Amino acid sequence: MHMPRRKSPLGPGNQFSVKNAISYIEKGGRLPVFITAVFCVICVMTMYSEDIKALTSTSSIENSKSTDNSFPLQDIATTNSDSTPKTKLQTPVDTNNERPVLKRPKKNKTAKKRPVLNDTVKNNPLTLPVLNIPETCDLSKGEWVLDNTSYPIYRENQCEFLTEQVTCRRNGRPDDMYQKWRWQPKDCSLPRFDAKLFLERLRGKRLMFVGDSLNRNQWESMVCLVQMALSPGKKHWPHWEGPRQVFNAEEYNATVEFYWAPFIVESNSDNPRIHSIPTRIIKPESIMGHAFHWKDADYLIFNSYIWWMNTRNMKVMRPKGKDWEEHDEVERSVAYGRVLRTWADWVNNNVDPKRTQVYFMSMSPLHISPQVWGNPDGIRCAKETTPVTNFAGPLYLGTDWGMFDLAANASRSIQRVPVTFVDVTTMSEYRKDGHTSVYTIRQGKLLTPEQKADPLNYADCIHWCLPGVPDIWNLLLYARIMSRPAI
Repeated sequence: MHMPRRKSPLGPGNQFSVKNAISYIEKGGRLPVFITAVFCVICVMTMYSEDIKALTSTSSIENSKSTDNSFPLQDIATTNSDSTPKTKLQTPVDTNNERPVLKRPKKNKTAKKRPVLNDTVKNNPLTLPVLNIPETCDLSKGEWVLDNTSYPIYRENQCEFLTEQVTCRRNGRPDDMYQKWRWQPKDCSLPRFDAKLFLERLRGKRLMFVGDSLNRNQWESMVCLVQMALSPGKKHWPHWEGPRQVFNAEEYNATVEFYWAPFIVESNSDNPRIHSIPTRIIKPESIMGHAFHWKDADYLIFNSYIWWMNTRNMKVMRPKGKDWEEHDEVERSVAYGRVLRTWADWVNNNVDPKRTQVYFMSMSPLHISPQVWGNPDGIRCAKETTPVTNFAGPLYLGTDWGMFDLAANASRSIQRVPVTFVDVTTMSEYRKDGHTSVYTIRQGKLLTPEQKADPLNYADCIHWCLPGVPDIWNLLLYARIMSRPAI
């Protein structure tokens, strides 16, 4: 019985030749060596022709894949979301019909490490990075520490948006130590401000400061902090939109805004450009004219204090009064309480806690009585170069702590909307050195040498130099915002 043979693709003539050759050998004939070799090759090809065909076909397919122009290799980019930038793979010139050798992109060894994220962020990659500062940590209790390495966070000449009112060094202040004090809370630590992380949190959102010139002081600080992360060609001067000053971080579609409302409610001093009115009158129950501009903000930061301190009594427009002349005088704390109730009612009834966070900054202290901190020969805050240190007992600077309590209690009284009361008063009371003093402007003009020589009448011990104390206020605000889920 014959074993089945592989079907040969060769034609009939070839089969005849092979049979003749085999018959010749069986009869004892001899073939030349060359013919014998050819005979062996033909036998191998006859027996394995199908395998050879399959191998040839496979090679052809592989070669076809390697040279297929439908997906050219040079258009394929590898993406490494961790640290390696997108890199196009270049195809070497194929002169020998060989498969191209791919050049693998080198790993970026200098890539920055990602910030440490909490468990919420790790489990949900769509959640923006947040910090882990506990709500129970009282950021207002601590001490000022001289830090020549990390401070200031930005330099005066690196922020082109600072106004002349706060650029103390540019205005002639000889010392700069006031810029180098870091606030160290007692029970936790403040993070360093990360402008890119913060702008990511603000992407597509509005952050608005509402209040008086101290809140504008803090707004200028915030603009300088966030602008550090913006491209040079993408920085634009703040512009006016009605009663608001708006800094637009267009790369993030975000705005940092300031709205002038020194009493929060409506008053005769609400013109953001012209408000030096000696007789200030408020409407303690009227807020909607202002609030119309706040309603769509995502982060609201309120304050109101310094404009209340001119007199013990406030002038309050009568409920049915038709003009500002129809007013009564009310004790300051009573009027302040009425305003805070109006504000709290508006927040409770108009703010959506799922899309807006609300903060109330405590009052900024004045430093006009140097004998309080042990300098009986001093004149207001002039020539002060260091904070109050090693002082036993409270400082009696004239801060109205009754108004402090009213604001804190009003913030906590709102049921539907969480409001964070940020205490910056305690820490700021020690910073007698941080005010603009005589290195500022008066009525829109820099003080003259004669005015600088008269600090008793011209030293501004209300507002603050920048860089300086308001940067720390914003660090507290940053810590609270970034320690909470994104809205």
